[in-house]
Parts: sequence; structure tokens; C-alpha cells
Amino acid sequence: MGGAASGFLNKNELIRKAGVKQGDKLILTKPIGLQAISAAYRLLKDMPEMLENYSLHELKHSIDYAIELMTTSNQPVVKAIHSYKDFSFIHAMTDVTGFGLAGHLYEMLQNSALSAIIEMIPSIKFSHELSNELGYAFENCQCAETAGGMLIAIDPNNVQDFTSTLESNGITNWIIGTIDKAKPNFVRVSKEIEYLEVSKS
Repeated sequence: MGGAASGFLNKNELIRKAGVKQGDKLILTKPIGLQAISAAYRLLKDMPEMLENYSLHELKHSIDYAIELMTTSNQPVVKAIHSYKDFSFIHAMTDVTGFGLAGHLYEMLQNSALSAIIEMIPSIKFSHELSNELGYAFENCQCAETAGGMLIAIDPNNVQDFTSTLESNGITNWIIGTIDKAKPNFVRVSKEIEYLEVSKS
């Protein structure tokens, strides 16, 4: 299934994928781990014995949460941004899908001579363990996502206000990293990475 969309816009109000600046904070609006949880959904139907070490109730809860995430539009994020008369403090933005968190972050760095460090990984409960067992590249943030969240590079002076605006609009969000200048077009995961397991409330 495919499609195309066209429209008119003010080019001065367009937030592009590129445009990160040194010191920017990185905000993510959905946890990662959809690839592993989707695999668990298939395994429960075809080879449930592979998941016998997991709580079936909690695993199904994570699957339900993953479905909810994949069917939740990112449009509220855009609406929250447009609640500001001036949103030039947002320097770059993209969604996280097939290339994974690190892959899409790399795209944001292109032509910038800047780098990025991922300092926190929020993920759906069990997705980390499942990724390790099934061979998905979770720890370097390269596992594929489906209909993932928005990844936003924002001026550090506006982080507190903007995250509060997202929260007041019911949008989950985490500050997951920083744009720096370690090495051009280089995405790395911090040696002191914080793993945050997220469950549906």
C-alpha cells in the first residue's frame, strides 16, 4: 500500500531533518523496541515455548502497548509545536522508523560536521531482553522501528518549557541525548547509558 500527499506551506515555518546545532538536546516522543515486541507477538502464536521465561500477562501487556504506540499519530507533536508563535528553537526533527534511532539521528547530522551522543534509551518493557535473545541491534540503537516517535533537536534553553508543553498535551517524551562535536557525522551510545523500561500506564 502506498500513497502521496501534496500541499502548500510557508517555507519559514518548515522544520527540516537537518539543522542541528552544537549543544542541542535530543527529545524522543515514543519508546523504542517495537521490532522485538512485534517478534514476540509472532512467537506467541507460532513458537510460544521460546517465551516461557517471560510472564505471559506482562508480555501481552507490552504487545498491547506496542500496538497502541504504532497506531498513535505523531500529529499531536506537530500541534504542540505550532502552539508557539515562534518555534525557531526547534532546529531539526524527524520520525524514527526503519533505520532505527541511531540511523535517523545520523541523518539529522549530515552536512553539519557535528556528532551526537545517546545518553538514555527509553524502551518498551521486555524489548531489551528480547532483542538480545533474538539478535536485534538494541544496544547500539539500530533496531528498526515501525511508526516510531518524533526525534527533535532543540535549543537547551527551551527544553524545560517545551517538554512541559508536550506533557500537557498528553505526549510522552524523554531527553535522550546531546548534539556535540566529538567527530563529524558520528552517532555514539554513552558508556554510562541509562536504560529506562517503559510500560503502559
